[in-house]
Amino acid sequence: MPQITPAFAPDFVTTMRWALDAASDRVPVTSRTPATKAKMAQRIVRSAHEGITDAHQLVAAAVAEGMVPAL
Repeated sequence: MPQITPAFAPDFVTTMRWALDAASDRVPVTSRTPATKAKMAQRIVRSAHEGITDAHQLVAAAVAEGMVPAL
């Protein structure tokens, strides 16, 4: 089986997780569904892949994504 190289350092994964938790607390309660949280997590990963490493910028991107609930 081939080895998979992680795309993000473990410490940065912790930062991304913190950003998701912080962003989840900032969206309306009615938007806090598993589907919306997954959408927000995807936005954090996309943003990180694009080079954003600042935790507060990741939170802002996720909050913006979470303001429109997933269907």
